[in-house]
Amino acid sequence: MLSLSSLSTYSSTYSATSDDIQHIDSLLLDLATLRIATDDFDNSKMLGKGGFGMVYKGVLPDGEEIAVKRLGQTSRQGIGELKSELVLVAKLHHKNLVRLVGVCLEEQEKILVYEYMPNRSLDMILFDSERNKELDWGKRFKIINGIARGLQYLHEDSQLKIVHRDLKASNILLDVDYNPKISDFGLAKIFGGDQSEDVTRRIAGTYGYMAPEYAMRGQYSVKSDVFSFGVLVLEIITGRRNSGSYNTEQDVDVLNLVWEHWTRGNVVELMDPSLSNHPPVDQVLKCIHVGLLCVQRKPASRPTMSSVNIMFSSHTVRLPSLSRPAFCIQEVSVSETSTAYSEAYPLTENSTVMSSNQVSITELSPR
Repeated sequence: MLSLSSLSTYSSTYSATSDDIQHIDSLLLDLATLRIATDDFDNSKMLGKGGFGMVYKGVLPDGEEIAVKRLGQTSRQGIGELKSELVLVAKLHHKNLVRLVGVCLEEQEKILVYEYMPNRSLDMILFDSERNKELDWGKRFKIINGIARGLQYLHEDSQLKIVHRDLKASNILLDVDYNPKISDFGLAKIFGGDQSEDVTRRIAGTYGYMAPEYAMRGQYSVKSDVFSFGVLVLEIITGRRNSGSYNTEQDVDVLNLVWEHWTRGNVVELMDPSLSNHPPVDQVLKCIHVGLLCVQRKPASRPTMSSVNIMFSSHTVRLPSLSRPAFCIQEVSVSETSTAYSEAYPLTENSTVMSSNQVSITELSPR
């Protein structure tokens, strides 16, 4: 979700215009309205909870359904910072990004309000043995394309150059027509001018989706998001979760599995068995090829998101050849404390934070 804690690295260099301030004022909601919308934050309206606080479903007076995220009193974000960063968040407008409806800062409350997504998060459907049948190939291809367009907007087309840093299935929300919307900017970073990458000592993100240069050295760029997108593409096609954890027989390294089958020439066998309506093989193979391109070990070998979108839309573009991708092996497990739906509307405090010695990245040769 478009978290106000996401843009702190940029707020010191960005000055709000009068138009920005007017737009922020238009997003302010009064507490009384939100109390009525959620039946005074009744437990029956609760969608999820986590370290950040709780999320409730609500209905505004005009009938619009909303997701109301009520930050806990211990949340570290100050009101001044919230207002400053809201200016930046409000500048992001794309059909494949979840829309921020408003904010409430009354009576010591810090409440963020977002559009409600009826189908909640992608992971709740894709990795459910019953619900995954809802996702025929047409819907999956639409989801892949929508995520790609949303990422291109963040990386290249918006007024701000943004690296998401936590792209994963639980952060892809689906509307009533299964259109995907990228959510949770709690770890996002904004690059200014000609900046192309940065380094952090605080490695934060989600196992299974992290690019090797970020997990090992704290280096991140738009190509880190491209890596995460590649993992997502392969998950959507196979219906398998790339857990990044290999402590049990149930854990799956999707990248290694897909690469093995690709080199054998039988990768189509890995398609989600719930795809029983015989999807177009050429289209599936193109998506797998693009997915593997995105998870190449070297960032420079990964395509930009604009290139990815050209590959998807063109029937004449020749796709680059593939080399062995990087594979992530988790050595220390991390406990999950939040519900699936609370992950769909998370904040920074609910994001997994890791040190560099918790993960190792290596190259594995296909058998």
